[in-house]
Amino acid sequence: MPTAQALVAVAAQNRREVSDHAGRCRRFLLYRVDGAEIGAPELVELEAGQAFHDAPADRPHPLDGVDVLIGASMGDGLVAKLAARGIRATTTTDRDPQIAVARYVAGELPHRSLPPPMPRAGHGCACGCQHD
Repeated sequence: MPTAQALVAVAAQNRREVSDHAGRCRRFLLYRVDGAEIGAPELVELEAGQAFHDAPADRPHPLDGVDVLIGASMGDGLVAKLAARGIRATTTTDRDPQIAVARYVAGELPHRSLPPPMPRAGHGCACGCQHD
């Protein structure tokens, strides 16, 4: 469940629908949420090289300060990059950004987290495989 106040970014490359490949997206709709009230979206357009896939982790980012990022899809690499910036990640099958944010506010979109790391061979792995 989200906090009383939150800043929610929705990947929306075409400015209308929730986008796949959120890590490569350069357009986001930013919603200010206060309790159950969802503010009007503000468009944030990233410059070339600022998509999370390309952005250096050690530099400030235009979406720093966002509490959660919603996309139609995102890989574990993006989830980790967002977590390092203090941004929670979630995905949705909804294409309407307003509905996706409303579902997040209602607690219907769980936060994504990274799976536990694979055990290395000789470190508790019972299957006998050789992990790198």
